[in-house]
Order: sequence, then structure tokens, then C-alpha cells
Amino acid sequence: MRRGGPFLALAAAETLSLSGTRLSTIAIPWLVLSTTGSPVLTGLTAMMEMLPYVVAKALGGPLIDRAGAKRIAIISDTASVLVVALVPLLDLFGLLGMPVLLPLVFAMGVLRGPSDAAKQAMVPDIATLAGVPLERVTGVASAIERLASTAGAAGAGALIGLIGPGQALLVNAATFAAAALIVAVGMPGTRRAPALETPPAERASYLDDLSEGWRFLRGDAVLVSIVAMVAVTNLFDQAYHAVLLPVWTRDAGLGPELLGAMFAAFAGASIAGAAIAAAIGERMPRLTVYTVAFLLTGFPRFLVPALDAPIGLVFATLAIAGFASGFLNPILSAVIFERIPKPLTGRVTALNTALCFALIPFGGLVGGALISTLGLAAALFVMGTAYLATTLAPLALKSFRGFDGEIAELTDARAPWSSGR
Repeated sequence: MRRGGPFLALAAAETLSLSGTRLSTIAIPWLVLSTTGSPVLTGLTAMMEMLPYVVAKALGGPLIDRAGAKRIAIISDTASVLVVALVPLLDLFGLLGMPVLLPLVFAMGVLRGPSDAAKQAMVPDIATLAGVPLERVTGVASAIERLASTAGAAGAGALIGLIGPGQALLVNAATFAAAALIVAVGMPGTRRAPALETPPAERASYLDDLSEGWRFLRGDAVLVSIVAMVAVTNLFDQAYHAVLLPVWTRDAGLGPELLGAMFAAFAGASIAGAAIAAAIGERMPRLTVYTVAFLLTGFPRFLVPALDAPIGLVFATLAIAGFASGFLNPILSAVIFERIPKPLTGRVTALNTALCFALIPFGGLVGGALISTLGLAAALFVMGTAYLATTLAPLALKSFRGFDGEIAELTDARAPWSSGR
């Protein structure tokens, strides 16, 4: 197999699965909002997907280290095909009420969590196989993610307008099927942790593995700071994407096509930022770029619609914010992967990402509640101001100075984070 083959396979699988996921993140909230008219129910639906997503992602880490990332990704994506396809099928027969939709959305989250964690855990091995700097691989991966989000968002708006939000999810099911096939055929089996090559009788339990990953994560000040900051901003982002912007679009008399176009403008501009990060990421001052990018990505997106600005200015703001956001994931991914020893990659990356996503399930509910109590404009301003305060954290917390620290190495089986088995 050519050195670049596995990376191309992972890139294709990510493009397909992320495009489908972006479609569902627009289609499902729009389905609920258009049928119920309730921002609170829209937020509740988003929570029903993201809460199990976070939990399943955290708990799936040891399984990835034990069974291999490739196997977990294939199983999860294959099962997702069946669950997602049920939504348009039931919608076709008029059986898709909220009591039916919520359990299906819950199951989607349960399956997406381990799938995303497994694909993420493959990245260090892919960088080694390709023989390129980690920042370059994470930068290219981020550019692919943004490209997939752009295509998914633009396609989602068009599909929803053409065939309805329920039936549009057929495309989501197809992308999961294609992603599972590509991973099965094009990806090598990732190496398991050395500790898992020991005889079963001597192997640590699942809970021991999970605890070991948690001890390592909580003992790294840089990772803890990243988790805290990203978790809070993700809460605001989820409120923005799942409730605030859809409600603003509806109240402005606009349709799902324009909502998809706005998401596509953000994601499309972020491709350029991620491409630059991929090209020169290893030479960038990480902390400075990270801080400035977050400041541009957050507050302006909330402020401009709160002021009822013209739609052209909304698009321009989203484009600037998207460009800045393209730098974030390559930097964060490189820092995280560098700090985690190979035997703990699956469980620590899964825990790290799950904790970063821990508040996302509540973003839609918070956004819906703020709209119901304060009104849309005030809700946008309040959340935008809180976002701004959060993105100033790297300037105030010393722990962020470790962004450019040394790469973690597993040199002792009885390292400080180990249980000493």
C-alpha cells in the first residue's frame, strides 16, 4: 500500500461522514422547528443527540485501544446507516412524531461518538505512515472537514428545500455507508497499545484502562485548559447553530436554503484558514494564532445578527469568522496528539474530545430558553459577550503557555499517570 493511501482513505471517509453529519445538523433542527414552531423543542432534540454522543465518545476510548480504531469505525458507521435511514422511512409514512424522533436521534448520537473518536485516533498513525509533520496532517484533515461541512451545508439547504428535511436524511445514510466501505478497504488496521498485547489473564480491565486515561488527562495542565475553554465555546456554538441562527433565519422570512448557504459561507472560508495552517502550521506561533483566531471566530457572529444587520454583512462576518476558525483545529489537534503517549491515544483523545463536547448537549436548550425569556436579539448579545470573555482565557491563564511544550513520550510503564500495575 502506498504511503499516502491510508491518508487518502481517511480523508475520503471523513469527507463523506462529515458531509452527511452536517446535513443532519441542519435537517433535523429545521424539521422540528418547521413542524412544532418551538425553539425549546428544537434545542431539546439537539440535546438528545449530543448528550449520548459525548458519553459514548468518552466510554469508547478503551474499546478503540483494545479492538482497534478501524474496527470500531466500521461497526459504528454501518449501524448508523440503519438508524438514520429510519427517519425518512417513518417520515414517508407519516409516523415521525417527536416521541419517535427523539429515540432515533439519541441512537444517532450513541453511534456517532465512537465513530468520530476512532477516526480521530487514526491520525497519529497516518502521520507516521505518510512521514509528514503532525501539524500538516491535522491541517489537511481540518481543511477536509471544512470542505465537507461546506458541501454538506450547501447541499442540505438545497435538499431540504427540494424534498423536505426528513427525506434529505437518506443522503446522510448513504454517506455513512460509503464511509464504512472506504475505511474497510482503504485503511490498515491501526496498532493496538503494547499493554494490550499481553495475555488476557494479565490484561487490565476496561475500567482500569478508562481510569488510566482520565488520570493522564487531568494531570496535564495544557489539556485541562483546552478542555475547559473549548467546552464553554462549544456550548455557545451549539446554541448558535442549532437554535439562534435558524430562528433568526425564520424570523427574517428566509428559508432553509439561505440557512444552509450561511453555514456554507462559514465552512467554506474556513477551508482557506485550514489550508494555510496545513502548509505552515509547524512554523506558526501556536498560542498567538490560537488566541486571535478564537477572538475573530466567536463574538462577531453573535453581534451582527443581534443588531439586525443586512444579510450581506451577516455573510461577510461569517466568512471572516470561518477563515479564522480554520486555524483552530490544526493547532489544537497537534498540541493534543503531541502530549499523549501512543498506548493511551484512543482513550485520552476520546476523553479529551468528549469533555470538550460535554456542554454541547445543553447549548440548544440554553439558546432556546434565552430566546423564550429575553428575545432573540438579547439572547444573541448575551451569548456573544460570554463567548468573548471565554476567548480571552489564553491571555489570563498561565497553563496555556505550554502550547509549545515537549512531545509526550511513554518511557516508563509506571509513569505518574499510571496505576502502577
